[in-house]
Amino acid sequence: MKIHTNARLTTYLLIVLLGISLLSCSKTDITSTDTEESTGSTGGGNSSSLNIEDIATVSAAKEGNSDSAYNADDLIENSSFTSTVTIAFGSSNTITNPLASSGVSITESGGDVIITSTAKAVQYVVSGTTSNGSLKIYSDNKFKLTLNGVTITNNDGPAINIQSGKRSFIVLADNTINTLTDGSTYATNTEDMKGAFFSEGQMIFSGNGTLNVKGNYKHGIVSDDYVRVRSGNINITGAATDGIHTNDAFIADGGTLNIKATSDGIECEEGYIVINNGAFIIQTGDDGIAASYNTDATIDPFVTINGGTFNITTTSGEGIESKSTLTINDGTLVLKTYDDGLNAGKALYINGGTTYVYSSNNDGIDSNGILTVTGGKTVSVGSGSPEEGFDCDNNTFKITGGIIVGIGGATSMPTATVSTQRSVRLGDASASQLIHIEASDGSAEALTFTVPRTYATLLFSSPKLKATTAYTLYTGGSVTGGTNLNGLYISGSYIKGTATSETTFTTSTMVTSAGGSAGPGGGR
Repeated sequence: MKIHTNARLTTYLLIVLLGISLLSCSKTDITSTDTEESTGSTGGGNSSSLNIEDIATVSAAKEGNSDSAYNADDLIENSSFTSTVTIAFGSSNTITNPLASSGVSITESGGDVIITSTAKAVQYVVSGTTSNGSLKIYSDNKFKLTLNGVTITNNDGPAINIQSGKRSFIVLADNTINTLTDGSTYATNTEDMKGAFFSEGQMIFSGNGTLNVKGNYKHGIVSDDYVRVRSGNINITGAATDGIHTNDAFIADGGTLNIKATSDGIECEEGYIVINNGAFIIQTGDDGIAASYNTDATIDPFVTINGGTFNITTTSGEGIESKSTLTINDGTLVLKTYDDGLNAGKALYINGGTTYVYSSNNDGIDSNGILTVTGGKTVSVGSGSPEEGFDCDNNTFKITGGIIVGIGGATSMPTATVSTQRSVRLGDASASQLIHIEASDGSAEALTFTVPRTYATLLFSSPKLKATTAYTLYTGGSVTGGTNLNGLYISGSYIKGTATSETTFTTSTMVTSAGGSAGPGGGR
């Protein structure tokens, strides 16, 4: 009797397991991966899907500028500072000066501390709080200035005023917060003073502390030479004009900069800008980052972005501007601007990185000279006609790599004779609409993109566009399991919407026109 019961139980279990096995092979559960269904119907609401694949977009043939502005003299580790002078601000200032008879003179007047130095290898360590004082430094030699938890408010001038043309190594001491505020008016003085933290010489920032600067008179941080940021957290909480203003150059190798300014976020007046790394959050009334000089042929106001993350918002100006050559080699850029997102006076190169530009009143990306794309992922949103996603006037527009999506009222057309990657111009779509381009035989996805604003013209180029291939444009549908970069999908599965009957095209030439409007550009 016991054996009979076990046999019945065994039989029952086998039946249950067989049922589960059959259910796991049900065709209903594998529809999304069924080749026939995923490439078949083009009707609205069809459940077939096509995988979206990310691809390499960097060309070996980069163009433009790759200079990192390396200078061994800017490395604090290459200098030695053997003597230390300390200044602690308070109701009465405490000063320790072991070099009083060896070249360092310190005087006080009404809360203002003035250092005059002929000594070498000196470090100044500043701490404490003053509500109506300042620090001024005259030095014949380079020096190290460590901000060690200092708060300086000066009601009639800069908080820190370096009247020396020598290099100052400004160290933001770890785990400290330092705050500098100037007055809205300055006392009459024959010396040059332009902001809350001013220097006649080079300013090299390092350390892992925090510096907060409020420029009530003019700029936040100013150098009549150049500023280099290697590390640190720098917050320009407000500036009457520019957040950071330099004469010869601005260079960044790292750090986090959060800048709010009435005019430009970072402006180099008569020189260049190189950003190798760092995080930039910039909100401005005028340009976000600008090398703006264009009246002397001996000065090249180029801008080179080799890396970093950028979140720039402007209410009247451009995102990043060079009056000469603008090169994007890498980085992650999100630019939401009133005027052009990227603007170059002579040439604009995009070799890599991920760039999203949204201009509310002008072109997304604008070069007054040549425009070249060799790599990266770029989405450029221009405003309505006549503004464009990509605009290079009547100059050469060369595409040899990368993924670009440009929308606006029109577009400059790529120059077929120099381009080696195919592109297509297409017609209008509406805001929030999902558009999708795939090979007409259903074999491969080319573009899946959520439209950020209604447009009349789209320009698209990608290594996914193959030669002599028929493509179909779909609208609507959905993406499952997808990742997108500001609307540009780089992964997931597209479930088809409705095929746009009037938009099928074949890439029989390097540049295909299948709708939309051509503005000025080399390919017309």
